[in-house]
Amino acid sequence: MNPGEPILRVVPQPADINANGHIFGGWVLSQMDIAGGIIAGRVCQGPVATVAIEGMSFHAPILLRDLISVYAVVERRGRTSVAIKIDVTASRDRGETVVKVTSGVFTFVALDENARPRPLPPATA
Repeated sequence: MNPGEPILRVVPQPADINANGHIFGGWVLSQMDIAGGIIAGRVCQGPVATVAIEGMSFHAPILLRDLISVYAVVERRGRTSVAIKIDVTASRDRGETVVKVTSGVFTFVALDENARPRPLPPATA
């Protein structure tokens, strides 16, 4: 996988820790949704809403001092929706180690001015 530049980079805070001492899964999902929404908004050229999360898997825990990088690319386009493949890595040990922590596919629908689905603009080359 050549992920290119991360769409989002963030460091979790102590309030993001779950009972096991790892970063809460819901926090990770929200970061993925933000990054996916950025890409989907560009593709759709306007507002979008998350309508599905598929194929979500957690590979390793996120630790408190990790620097999280979220990568997102278009996986497929529909008539009114776009599916975004999202991968998250954690940089540890002052950047010495990079671990893939989670991945998934988020589907967003393009919205019109009444918050109803609208067709995507034509794809650009």
